[in-house]
Amino acid sequence: MIRLSLLLILLGLCKMAAAQRVLIQTAARSPQTEFAGKQLANALIGSHYTLATANVPADFVIQLAPVNPQLGAEAYTIDVAKNQLTITGGDARGLIYGSLSVAEDIQNGVAPQKITARRERPHLALRAIKFDLPWDTYRHSYALDLHYDTCRDTLYWKAFLDMMATNRFNALSLWNLHPYTFMIRPTNFPAATPFNEQQLAEWQTLFRSIFRMAKERAIDTYLIPFNIFTSPEFSKAYNVNPAVNNLEHRHFIDGDTSAIVKRYTRECVTQVLNEYPDLTGFGLTLGEGMGGMTPQQREDWMTATIIEGMRLANRKTKLIHRIPFSSTTGSLGITSVDTEKLTRKSIEREGGLDFIDGPVWADLKYNWSHAHSTPTLVKVHGGKLYDTYFSPNPTAYKITWTARNEDFFCLRWGVPDFVRTHIMTNNQAYVGGYFLGSETYIPAKDYFTKPGGPVAWKYAFERQWLFYKLWGRILYNPETPDAVFNAEFLRRYGPSASRLLEAYALASATPLRLASAFDFTWDFSLYSEGMMAHDEAKNVSYISVNQQITQPTLDPDYVSVIDYVKAMLANGTFADTKMTPPLLAGKLEADCRKALELVKPIQTTGNRSLQYEVADVKAWANLGLHLAEKLRGAVALQTYRTTGKEASKRAAVQHLKLALRYWDEVVAITRPLYNDMPLVHLSEQKSGTPAQNDKLRFHWEKLRPKVAEDVATAEGAQSDSGK
Repeated sequence: MIRLSLLLILLGLCKMAAAQRVLIQTAARSPQTEFAGKQLANALIGSHYTLATANVPADFVIQLAPVNPQLGAEAYTIDVAKNQLTITGGDARGLIYGSLSVAEDIQNGVAPQKITARRERPHLALRAIKFDLPWDTYRHSYALDLHYDTCRDTLYWKAFLDMMATNRFNALSLWNLHPYTFMIRPTNFPAATPFNEQQLAEWQTLFRSIFRMAKERAIDTYLIPFNIFTSPEFSKAYNVNPAVNNLEHRHFIDGDTSAIVKRYTRECVTQVLNEYPDLTGFGLTLGEGMGGMTPQQREDWMTATIIEGMRLANRKTKLIHRIPFSSTTGSLGITSVDTEKLTRKSIEREGGLDFIDGPVWADLKYNWSHAHSTPTLVKVHGGKLYDTYFSPNPTAYKITWTARNEDFFCLRWGVPDFVRTHIMTNNQAYVGGYFLGSETYIPAKDYFTKPGGPVAWKYAFERQWLFYKLWGRILYNPETPDAVFNAEFLRRYGPSASRLLEAYALASATPLRLASAFDFTWDFSLYSEGMMAHDEAKNVSYISVNQQITQPTLDPDYVSVIDYVKAMLANGTFADTKMTPPLLAGKLEADCRKALELVKPIQTTGNRSLQYEVADVKAWANLGLHLAEKLRGAVALQTYRTTGKEASKRAAVQHLKLALRYWDEVVAITRPLYNDMPLVHLSEQKSGTPAQNDKLRFHWEKLRPKVAEDVATAEGAQSDSGK
């Protein structure tokens, strides 16, 4: 009877919606207003409203008003009167965001007459995606190559750009070693492009489509090449040092500063900007292919090529100046105050150029390659960050943080308070925004999902919808409540999913806690999803209990196992602000057990998409329980080695056996759902250089023997107390 009553209510609501004729009025036509209106129309039709036309009476009117610059860039207001709702943007982008906000309400079941008046304005000016293109990739790997066809499909880019606009991302940066020859045939160096006319035309159609669709959605686009590299065809045709064509993907090579390479690069920049008027700007990245050059020589080369190429173009453009990490002539140097002073001077000069549309975005990697760790800034690429860029406060540029994700690609993730804290911790006046993305992962082809029943996604980024929604919406407005994200769960899966957001917030804090407790540097030095890191041979492998004991922490408030045991045996104490291994283990256990309880009642039968959502919570939770027991086992093992107490050894064995049991649970959850996955991190050391092994695959099951070794390590441990 209850189900029948609910069905009758729902049918009544559908009939009432169908009886509503809604008219969308647009004050001024543009590609952006067309996009905004289409989002509203799709939401109305999907919710069973009828679209009215101008010559037919409407029950309700949604008015897209002329932009009002006084509201401010990207801001919007929604005003409500009897049977009419008016959306006003401070610019075209603000109008789109206001329309998307109304569309979201309608999709969530709010009748147009019930939508409340409100206004929003952006917290940060730049909210960008970092996207590595799969052709001429920075790294060479099957895990990146397999996205080639997907990323050449304009339908993919339409879906990705729609997602960006919906989540309030306003910039797309496309990264490539040497993108020019995919986009132009250089006028004075035609042999540099390897394609015939038809092939080149196809590439050009792709790029023009991406830039056009981005502009329609008010999304800026940036092209970011690496330096100094050229195409193999250029090297061969014009007798140039073959090292710069990077056939072997060796990035840390000496820079070719010859006149012909400078001229070629400069002319390519100008020609690309002139032939692609919808492209917003360029980016500089100093480091790769610039070995043997001093910091000043690197800046001078950029000025003579990319900056000069921008000057010679027939329009103004925007600029991203990635702050270099090397203060030496080596490609892998360290940070220094002198390099910061030199770089700041260069960026300020660029910001004052009349052909650059400022501010310049001066970009740094937040906590190197693993921003999903602690929201406290500990380091950037190369080491310590001094205060040169912030003091005094800059006017020609804004600092942006690249929040790299090299830590989870398969399991869904979402911790709203982490994103809020991250953004509000970096709320200084000199901060302009964020770039979000990976170097070792492309969110295009879904190579994770095992064949089976239907799922609600096609592309990889659609699996991680919560990740993008959290970062994008909170970057736009840090006061965006959890109700917004929870409503999306309800819309997708119904009332049974009402606790999924809370469960994700608890369970998927696991990788953040691991990365805070385990120090790292570059991409391959940690892969939290797999509980993997560099081993002694510099291969990426499961983190052994011995490594967990000795590894320093990233977050200064965290305490390593070895330091904790040493202090405890000396009757030391820790401040209440310190996160000791036992305290961390307790938090992991409490949160992960609660997450499992929250998803326990959810029935996933008949809904394979919901099955994946629930399974990922369970996987994170069991990984967290695994880590908790591993930390306890590590403390007990180190205590035994120091004191010789057999009770500590027995405790270590017991905790590590429990850790293995939780790992087996992860395998049981994921094996029916996930393929063995290609992973760029899986490499082999050859002559001191990581060499990709395209036959290697990642799955938690494949790591089980390594996890079991921890038990054997504890069982065979010897005490150091008698030495």
